[in-house]
Amino acid sequence: MGRRMSIAAMSVLAVAAVLVVAGTAAASHPSCPATPPDAGATLQVSHAFGPCSPLGAESAAPSWAGFLADQAARDASRLLYLDSLAVKGRAYAPIASGRQLLQTPTYVVRARLGTPAQQLLLAVDTSNDAAWIPCSGCAGCPTSSPFNPAASASYRPVPCGSPQCVLTPNPSCSPNAKSCGFSLSYADSSLQAALSQDTLAVAGDVVKAYTFGCLQRATGTAAPPQGLLGLGRGPLSFLSQTKDMYGATFSYCLPSFKSLNFSGTLRLGRNGQPRRIKTTPLLANPHRSSLYYVNMTGIRVGKKVVSIPAPALAFDPATGAGTVLDSGTMFTRLVAPVYLALRDEVRRRVGAAAAVSSLGGFDTCYNTTVAWPPVTLLFDGMQVTLPEENVVIHTTYGTTSCLAMAAAPDGVNTVLNVIASMQQQNHRVLFDVPNGRVGFARESCTAA
Repeated sequence: MGRRMSIAAMSVLAVAAVLVVAGTAAASHPSCPATPPDAGATLQVSHAFGPCSPLGAESAAPSWAGFLADQAARDASRLLYLDSLAVKGRAYAPIASGRQLLQTPTYVVRARLGTPAQQLLLAVDTSNDAAWIPCSGCAGCPTSSPFNPAASASYRPVPCGSPQCVLTPNPSCSPNAKSCGFSLSYADSSLQAALSQDTLAVAGDVVKAYTFGCLQRATGTAAPPQGLLGLGRGPLSFLSQTKDMYGATFSYCLPSFKSLNFSGTLRLGRNGQPRRIKTTPLLANPHRSSLYYVNMTGIRVGKKVVSIPAPALAFDPATGAGTVLDSGTMFTRLVAPVYLALRDEVRRRVGAAAAVSSLGGFDTCYNTTVAWPPVTLLFDGMQVTLPEENVVIHTTYGTTSCLAMAAAPDGVNTVLNVIASMQQQNHRVLFDVPNGRVGFARESCTAA
């Protein structure tokens, strides 16, 4: 009980009051008690924005609405932390949009690497395996705070010939190399890394001898600044390396990409996952083993199931065709026949009275207020109805709004439908690999 009281007390004091040591200059005000010169070391408690605050006149009180919004966000994060301690075997890691924190379109989690721990914000990527982190001396890495292996007592290079080395993409071992190297592509970036091991902490749990790529060279602009946590299904992914801890099961709720707070959650392990959730079978592609394929059977706009040629949705491991869920892509991309069918029905439902325009990569935009129809994604065994916030993107100023989906670009994954992060926002998305299923449930995790 005493510990709970101290938590509550600290929360109140941190927001509402400051402690003033006798002799410290405070704001001069008739109502402020005078401290006798021989009073010794005493403590005076004053409101942070009151007349006796030592912060002075510059500490203008925030608006009541601003105070409530800020405290609500702080309380939400605190409750997530307390809840994560409540059930043994359940691990939660707060998730935030990287848009404001790192100017990237990915979502990030806090992590600690090395001994002593070095703080990182790692991108959550369900379509990649090998974790990689910019290290000191990396040429071209877009970060001002790389991981310093020399400062970690638990860091170890992975030698050539090790079992992990052969699992990396494009492994390389020159005759004089002390460790295994590998290279990979990430969107428009090319990366070179040294295979390494160190102690990784995520969601309060410690993973010893975690295998990752210590980046040595990077070109391009797509690589997340502080590194990546691979949640794919490959042998070097976080999911595979922690199989004994979490049973290859996780879920997340992604907050709005506009949110500034760590109000989303990454849940690791079978405990704490939703028991009542609609699911669809998880499909396996041996040629793209990392990806989470599902069978999307159609799309409904309003109450109408749009006409889509069956081959445009069919799962084909030989060509890579089908539908995947991906947290690293921001806006859903659909193969041309699927997107055109969806787009044309949306336009028809909005009506011809509103003029259609283009903005950036979106071809269905309106410069006036319109009524957007709901869009429902149909899968084997479940339906996911997307409200307007998952379908439409609004400009910061003015009344322009756009359908936040697009056709797959020519020449790149033209046979692959990608259900992206914006369409997953404010949903609990479950990845249950042992039971071969993916689930969706509506969950609000965006703090104001």
